[in-house]
Amino acid sequence: MQTINNLKLITKLHKELKVLKAVAFATYKEWVVYRSHMAVSLFVGPIFFLVQYFIWTAVYSTQSSIKGLSLEQMLTYYGIAAIISYITYDSADWNLQMLISSGKFLTFMLRPVSHLYFAFSQKVGHRLLGFWVEFLPISLLFFFVFKINLIPAYPFWAILSILLSFIMIFLISYCLGISAFWLTRTSGIRRMFRLIADICAGVFIPLTFFPDFAQKILFFLPFQYMTYVPIRVFIGSYSLGGVSMSIPQIVGIQALAVICMYLFTKLLWHLGFKKFTGVGA
Repeated sequence: MQTINNLKLITKLHKELKVLKAVAFATYKEWVVYRSHMAVSLFVGPIFFLVQYFIWTAVYSTQSSIKGLSLEQMLTYYGIAAIISYITYDSADWNLQMLISSGKFLTFMLRPVSHLYFAFSQKVGHRLLGFWVEFLPISLLFFFVFKINLIPAYPFWAILSILLSFIMIFLISYCLGISAFWLTRTSGIRRMFRLIADICAGVFIPLTFFPDFAQKILFFLPFQYMTYVPIRVFIGSYSLGGVSMSIPQIVGIQALAVICMYLFTKLLWHLGFKKFTGVGA
């Protein structure tokens, strides 16, 4: 009986991998045609980094360390944040909102694959293209021009943490898209939520710069696992809200947070799907 169950599990996994490969490859080919749109983002990362460079160079002109970080470490933080964003970028919220508001989501109700898995497969294909169109050129620019150290302290844990961040950002974005089941149009909420999420994820400033009470709150929110945690794992040390952890420990907690976020996404999907009326179909 156990052998039969194992064979069924292997067969199911094989089918799901085939679906992921097919959807990811189709998305990759689709976006290759529009790769010039993605190339525009090549200017965003370096410009944001230059702004941070000038700001923090001026701040550090009168002191050598702030919150335990030197100027070199601070610039490394923003450099790593920029290149990680090219790997983890997600637009599942916008895609799902458009499907729901236009009524085209009806077509996915008839498909044998859940839209959650389909959307994740799309992201994999989109980011595979982004890897060589965006990530590689910017990484080379930061490494050779800005002299940013892009060699992680613990390569295995850094890669694992970035992959978990990849999934976490997708799930949070997808949950935002699910809100369209209630609101239909979510543009304003999405913009506001993304700004708040970026602040709480440590995109604009390291979370250790927040007051202690805010750090303690942020420790229990999922946003730090989007950006702050993978950056700190990349650097090789983690602390927040007076709590310091080893790299394996924080990556383990990050994995647990991803599982919790997945369960919350499934619950929210179940509640939201009941509200779907096929508006616009």
